[in-house]
Amino acid sequence: MNHPVSLSCIAEARTAAPAPFLARPRTCGEALVDLLERYGVECVFGIPGVHTVELYRGLAESSIRHVTPRHEQGAGFMADGHARVTGRPGVCFIITGPGMTNIATAMAQAYADSIPMLVISSVNARRELGGGDGRLHELPSQREVFAGLTAFSHTLLDAADLPQVLARAFAVFESARPRPVHIEIPLDVIVMPAPALPAAPPALPARPAPDAGALAAAADLLAHARRPLILAGGGAVHAAAELRELAERLHAPVALTINAKGLLPAGHPLLIGSTQSLPATRATIRDADVVLAVGTELGETDYDVTFDGGFAIDGRLIRIDIDAQQLMRNARAEIAIAGDSRLALGALSTRLHEKPTTPPEAGWGAARVAAVRAAIASGHDGPARAQARLIDTIVAALPGVIVAGDSTSPVYVGNFTHDAHAPRSWFNSSTGYGTLGYGLPAAIGAKLAAPARPVVCLIGDGGLQFTLPELASAVEARVPVIVIVWNNRGYGEIRKYMVARDITPIGVDPYTPDFLALARGFGCAAHAAATPDALAATLRDAVARAIPTVIEIDEATWFEQVQR
Repeated sequence: MNHPVSLSCIAEARTAAPAPFLARPRTCGEALVDLLERYGVECVFGIPGVHTVELYRGLAESSIRHVTPRHEQGAGFMADGHARVTGRPGVCFIITGPGMTNIATAMAQAYADSIPMLVISSVNARRELGGGDGRLHELPSQREVFAGLTAFSHTLLDAADLPQVLARAFAVFESARPRPVHIEIPLDVIVMPAPALPAAPPALPARPAPDAGALAAAADLLAHARRPLILAGGGAVHAAAELRELAERLHAPVALTINAKGLLPAGHPLLIGSTQSLPATRATIRDADVVLAVGTELGETDYDVTFDGGFAIDGRLIRIDIDAQQLMRNARAEIAIAGDSRLALGALSTRLHEKPTTPPEAGWGAARVAAVRAAIASGHDGPARAQARLIDTIVAALPGVIVAGDSTSPVYVGNFTHDAHAPRSWFNSSTGYGTLGYGLPAAIGAKLAAPARPVVCLIGDGGLQFTLPELASAVEARVPVIVIVWNNRGYGEIRKYMVARDITPIGVDPYTPDFLALARGFGCAAHAAATPDALAATLRDAVARAIPTVIEIDEATWFEQVQR
C-alpha cells in the first residue's frame, strides 16, 4: 500500500544529520569556521537554510558571533557597515540561488565603494552544476552571476583547496584594492572530509610600495608648486597621519570624498570639506598649479553630483592609487604612482623634508580655504541649514558618534556640510552604487564593530521601508543602534527632480506607515522629536538604553521649528 509523503517528512529528509559514526572526520564546513577564526573573524551574518546548515557545523562552539538578519540583503549591508568601521572584511554565510541574488545589491554597493566583504555560499553538488535540471535554488552558473560584483568568484571543488582559496581572499583584503570576494562550496564538498590544516595561515603579502622614481618626480613637482592642492578619497582612509603631515608641509588645501571624511579633522584650517561639486571649490581646484589625488576614483558621485560635467583639473596632476587600472580612468595624470597610499604619502613627506620647497602663493592655503568655506556657507538655503542643524545636533549630543546614512535628503546635505571628527565615522549609500535601505543594517553592523561608540542610522521614510524588518534583527542581537527617520511622506528628492524636469509626479508618494507603532511592535523604544533641543534630549536618553531606539522627525515640522 502506498502512503502519501508529508511536507514535514520532506523537510526532515533535507535537514537530517549524517548517521553517527565513530571518530567522524572534520568536514570542509568545520574547517572553514576554524580558518575564519584564525584570520581574526569575529562576526558572521547569515540566514541558515537547507543548503547551508553544514557551514554551521561547529560554529556554535567557535568564538565567532552569528547574527541573523531578516533578509540576505540586510546581511550584506551589515557586513558592509562592520567592514567600514573596522577596515577588516565583513563575512556572510549565504544560501544558494535566492540568497545570493538577494545579497547582490549589497555586494554591488561594497564593490562600488571598495569595501572588503567575504561572501561564502553553498551551491549545488559538483555533478549537478550547470545541468539545468531544475534543482532546488539552481542557477545556470552562480559563480558567473557574481564574477562582475567581486574581486573574484571561485567554486571550491575540493576541500583540500580551502586554505589556499581563503588565503587568496585575505590577500585581496590586505594588499590590493579591497572588494567583495565570493567563494561557493558545492553541497558535496561542504561535507567532504577536510585534511589537517597548517599550524597557521600563510603570510599575507605587504601592501605594494610605490616606485622610487615616480615618488622622486612627484616630490620635485610638489616642492616647486605655488598653489598645491590635495584630493583624497577612501583609498587613503588608513593614512590620516601621513595625509595631514603632507598637507601641512605644503600648506595645501584638502578636499575629501564622502568615504574619506575625517582624514583631516573638523576645524582643520586646510580642510575644504567634501564640496567638489560646488562652484567655489571647483574654482579653487582649477586654480591649483599642482593637484595630488590620492586614493580617489575622481568619480561622479563625489565630484559631479549635479551631473553638469563641470568638474575639471587644469593644473599638473599626480595620482596615487593601489589599483593601477584606476590610475588610467577619469583624469590623465602627469605622474601616476601605483602603490599603497600610506606608504606613498609618508615617502613624499620624507622627500620634501629633505629638500627646499617654494613658499605658497600669498592668499593660498588656509586663507583660500576660509574664503571657499565662507562662500559655500553663504549659499545654503533654509532647508539645507535646517538639515545641517539636525546633523550638528546629533554630533553635539553624541561625542564620537558614527553615522551610517541612507540615500535621503539630510544625508545629501551632510555630505556637503558635515566634517567628521575622525575617519570611518560618516558613510552612506549615496556614493557609488547609490542604493536605498542601506542605512539601518549598515548601522547594525557598525554598532557590532564598535559597541562602545554611539551609532546613528540616518534614513528617510522611503528607504527605511526597504529594510524595516532589520529592527527585529537589532532587538534580537541586542544592538542598541539609534535610528533617525527623516519623514517627508515619500520619495521627496525624486518628487522634486520630477517637478524640476516638468514631469507630473507619480509613484513617489507611497503609503507611509506609523513608524513609531511599528518600532514598538518590534521591541524598540520609539519617540518623535520636533526641535533640536528635543532631539538632543532624546538622543542622550537613547544612548543609555540596551535596546534600539527609533526617533521620527517630520520634515515639515522640523523646518517650521528651525527656520522660524
